[in-house]
Amino acid sequence: MTTAWSKNGIRGWIQTFRDGEVRVSFAVWIRDVDASGYFDDLDAAYEEGERVLSACLPEIEESPLAGRLVEVQQQAAGEDDFIAVRKWASGGQILTAGVIQQDTDLPVMVVIALQEPGPAST
Repeated sequence: MTTAWSKNGIRGWIQTFRDGEVRVSFAVWIRDVDASGYFDDLDAAYEEGERVLSACLPEIEESPLAGRLVEVQQQAAGEDDFIAVRKWASGGQILTAGVIQQDTDLPVMVVIALQEPGPAST
């Protein structure tokens, strides 16, 4: 089940999965596709997303939460949909900050997500 909202240019989602996993995500930057439904310069959109992500990372790494975060190793190539990503663990939860485009005709976004794996995943 997904609940979504948008306010002042930020989109948010709360997703609950069958296995009990819960994920809260915020898109803090969105670069939408052109009128054609695609990007004139996809690499430029990815690079812009990576710059925005780099600007967001200090907000996480210098936050009061930072002392409880342990950076986790990234998944093997192809297992993640992210163009650029950083992940941390804290108390069984995973915090992810990354640039993502879920399909060629969808926006490129910088997403910050907190997920708590369900009982079946632990």
